[in-house]
Formats: sequence, structure tokens, C-alpha cells
Amino acid sequence: MRASELLAKGTQTLAQAGVPDAGRDARRLMAHVLKVPPGRLTLFLPEPIDPDLSVIFNAMVERRAERVPVSHLTGRRQFYGREFLVTPEVLDPRPETETLIEAALAEPFASVLDLGTGSGCILLTLLAEREGAIGVGIDLSAGALNVAFWNRNALKLEQRAALEQGSWYAPLIGTDEQFDLIVSNPPYIAAEEMADLSPEVRDYEPRMALTDEGDGLSCYRLIVAGALAYLAPQGRLMVEIGPTQGAAVREMMSQAGLGDLRIIPDLDGRDRVVAGTRGAK
Repeated sequence: MRASELLAKGTQTLAQAGVPDAGRDARRLMAHVLKVPPGRLTLFLPEPIDPDLSVIFNAMVERRAERVPVSHLTGRRQFYGREFLVTPEVLDPRPETETLIEAALAEPFASVLDLGTGSGCILLTLLAEREGAIGVGIDLSAGALNVAFWNRNALKLEQRAALEQGSWYAPLIGTDEQFDLIVSNPPYIAAEEMADLSPEVRDYEPRMALTDEGDGLSCYRLIVAGALAYLAPQGRLMVEIGPTQGAAVREMMSQAGLGDLRIIPDLDGRDRVVAGTRGAK
């Protein structure tokens, strides 16, 4: 069987299972099985496919039909032009999070703190893009930190990125560390909204990284309340939000004394990032 024929059957299976963008996902799985860049897959489709690879591809298609995320099947996800290891211990890096990256890179910084670092995709991308910058990533989950360590080492950022286990600012208590930039993509889905998530997210991503088991805003309260102690003068706090949370998070920052408050939309026009700046004093 040619790879193109197997791909067509895989696409049909995914479509019948109700998987969104079935053709795209089938191609991503085929590229992974053939070990070729997705952008060059078309060149290999007319060729016969090894029977052993056919078995592997079909098994992955069946798992995807059960709504297992593609990244969990391939173990990889592209984010801001780089490949990151992804496991069920971390959130799947999402394109909309690149809005936070773009906003952070729009101004200078030499040090960055990433709260709830997960796979490390935010912290490590910022350091890779900003030569000479250093940073700290903190996460409560040991499993997530294992993934972040792997990604850090793969990007050769061992000397510039420290990774610590703990809850929000806890590993920094008792230090005098301050940062030019604090970033976070915290759990912001309200407990009552969890049932409405897609199966890929609800059933396979870590619940503690998705919801605060409350109103979706409790993590922002903690992050904003502690920010001034760890922000350098003129330092920036930038957090990713759900599309309905901009006004509430902006008000938290205002009440905490942060200025230059902005709500930044993503490419689809939805509120995605709230940013504030500490004053000079």
C-alpha cells in the first residue's frame, strides 16, 4: 500500500470519529511515523509504506480516534518555531500562548520568572529569543518539572534557566531576587466549565494545570498579590487569561499598584494577555 492510500484511510477513520481537522492530524501522524518533516510529507506519499510502519500508523490513528492528543502520541509539539517534549504531565503548548511571547519580547528584559512553568515552553522560548537573559521556572508538579528539565537541556539552556519545585513564589521566599519580567499561564478554567472542554483537553491534560477548582481567578489573585515583591523597578507582569477574564485581572493589577495596564488580544481578537508594570520606586 502506498503511503497516500494509508493516509486517506486514516483521515477517514478520524473524520468518522468526529476528530476536528482529521486530515491535518492524520498527516502529522504519518509524518511522525515516516520520520519526515510535516512540510515535506507530500514527497513521500507516492511511495509504498513498510508494513511495520503501517501497523504503527494505524495504531496511532485508533488512539487519536479515542481523542488522545496528537502531541501525546508523538511526544512533541511545535511552539514558536521550536520543538518541545510533551507528556500527559504538562499542558500542550498552544498557538494562542505565543501572544504572550510576542508581548514579552516587545520590550527589553534581562531576567524572567515563569510561574507554573509546565513544559517550560514560555520560559525557554523567551530565553532562547533573548540572548544573555536568565530565568527561573517554578512548578508544583514534579512530573512537569521533569519535562521542563528535558526541554531546557535539549535547547542547551542549562546555564541560563533554573527550575524549582513549589507553589508560585514559595521557592523564592527569603531571597532578594527580583526580575525584569514575570510571566504565567496559570489554571484559569472555572470548575463549572470543565465539562464543556474538548475530550483532548478534559480527559488527557493535567487537571491541576487547567482549573483552580473554583472561579478560575484564584491563581491570578495569588500571582498579582506577590508580584511587587519580586518585580524589579519598571518590571513587567504578564499573564495569559481566558477570553472573559481581562477586566477582572486588570482590576487586580490596578488594586495592587501596577501601572501601564493593558489587555492584549490574540490573533483571533480574543482577550489573551493582561500586562502591568511596577513603578520606579
